[in-house]
Amino acid sequence: MTAAVRHDPTIVNVALGTRSYDIVIGRGLLASLGARIAALRPGAKAVIVTDDNVARYHLDPTEAALRQAGVAASRVIVPPGEASKSYRVFEQVCEAVIASRIERGDLAIALGGGVIGDLTGFVAAVVRRGLDYVQVPTTLLADVDSSVGGKTAIDSAHGKNLVGAFHQPILVLADTALLDTLPEREFRAGYAELVKYGLLGDADFFAWLEKNWREVFAGGPAREHAIAESCRAKAAIVARDERETGDRALLNLGHTFGHALEAACGFSDRLLHGEAIGAGTALAFEFSARRQGLLPMAEAQRAIRHLAEVGLPTRLQDIPGPLPSVDQLMDLIAQDKKVKRGMLTFILVRGIGSAFIEAGVDAREVRVFLSEKLAER
Repeated sequence: MTAAVRHDPTIVNVALGTRSYDIVIGRGLLASLGARIAALRPGAKAVIVTDDNVARYHLDPTEAALRQAGVAASRVIVPPGEASKSYRVFEQVCEAVIASRIERGDLAIALGGGVIGDLTGFVAAVVRRGLDYVQVPTTLLADVDSSVGGKTAIDSAHGKNLVGAFHQPILVLADTALLDTLPEREFRAGYAELVKYGLLGDADFFAWLEKNWREVFAGGPAREHAIAESCRAKAAIVARDERETGDRALLNLGHTFGHALEAACGFSDRLLHGEAIGAGTALAFEFSARRQGLLPMAEAQRAIRHLAEVGLPTRLQDIPGPLPSVDQLMDLIAQDKKVKRGMLTFILVRGIGSAFIEAGVDAREVRVFLSEKLAER
């Protein structure tokens, strides 16, 4: 399914001292996985964690790449979807990894999208008190966001990603050819995390995406450029603030509203994570303009218009099915990981490319805003 190995991949380093690692980006890189692992961890065995959908397309070539480099490997396959970020599946994967006789000097490989990356990373963080792991993202969302930075987690009944650990990978191998098998809806959902980098801190990149997003969707050099730019932006932020005590929280633009909407939809295919972030980002821009007076509504509408143009939901009425009451949405927002001593923290914007962290947002303002948006449905 993959093209021949390129000789000139783009390499973005995540500079974390002795725990630094490379994000290797390019088309046809999967065949080099075994050789890269063997160079990083000579003699190590591997366990591949993936889901049924990804396994159908990419598990055999992954195992072949490892075998060719002499890396012994076993496999653990879980059901696709957000439901696998659960205590039950987490336990199953931990037990399967231990049963495969993976030792502390061996490693795990997360072959999949954000769910697999988050789940595998958390398993690696705790099994035998810590295993190395490699991210092999197979979705656009994972390429530009979840595979980079070491945030690993499973979901709680109270909200998304509330049980986890910071645990950095030793390598991210982003083979853009793996996106060829991605359904268009999944690619579009991933684009919400990609365009986020322009909206929060790089107005020029956003303007480039406005002109070139169709080429990004079509594939080729524009796609690789967009992925590399996103990874550079995230790597720089992670290097400054690994554990989200400062400006790494900027990467959560759209996530406070988005995670609440995702939870309201039961973490189901009704609203994919990236779709929730698209809607949440639109809400964050509109809230910044309408309720906070931070930017002209025309500029907020420019951002929202682009999200809608690529096909992402930007209004609550774009989300199929019923939504809970404003009280229930506020309860979900109160579980956001950025809440400090009961005070709401939002990522707001002063303009495109100018996001900032605002602690102590008045919950009454958020409630009024959401009431107005729910009334529009």
